[in-house]
Amino acid sequence: MKLEFIVNDKEEVIEVDPRDRLLDILRNKLGLTSVKEGCSEGECGACTVIMDGAAVTSCTVLAMQARGRKIITTEGLEKSGELDKLQDSFMRNGAIQCGYCTPGMLMSCKALLMKNQNPSEEEIRRAIEGNLCRCTGYTKIVESVLDVVEK
Repeated sequence: MKLEFIVNDKEEVIEVDPRDRLLDILRNKLGLTSVKEGCSEGECGACTVIMDGAAVTSCTVLAMQARGRKIITTEGLEKSGELDKLQDSFMRNGAIQCGYCTPGMLMSCKALLMKNQNPSEEEIRRAIEGNLCRCTGYTKIVESVLDVVEK
């Protein structure tokens, strides 16, 4: 089947099997390797992307459900060689450790900031509750988002 959608501000038209997941298409057909496969059940958040402004786990979305939609991955946050403010804040505040959960965390936080430019700590914690991280303890991640909000 033909899938037409926008990924990181670029129109894409590709052939997909109706059983393909959005995760597989992004990683394997479009080479967007920031989208990680963790649990394959939507429980860990490693594959989180933004679809039409909302954070979604791409392992639970069939590729055809993305038809006509706008998808943003971590690769799409960078503009003209400049990191997004959130990416920069994650780096400056030590929110990146092993890095496996980082892309999904970034996308969940970015989706929150797209809807609410001044979230509370509680709202940030709620936004990332579907993302598992074994390295950071989440504190540095929350601090990174608050840093962006304060600036």
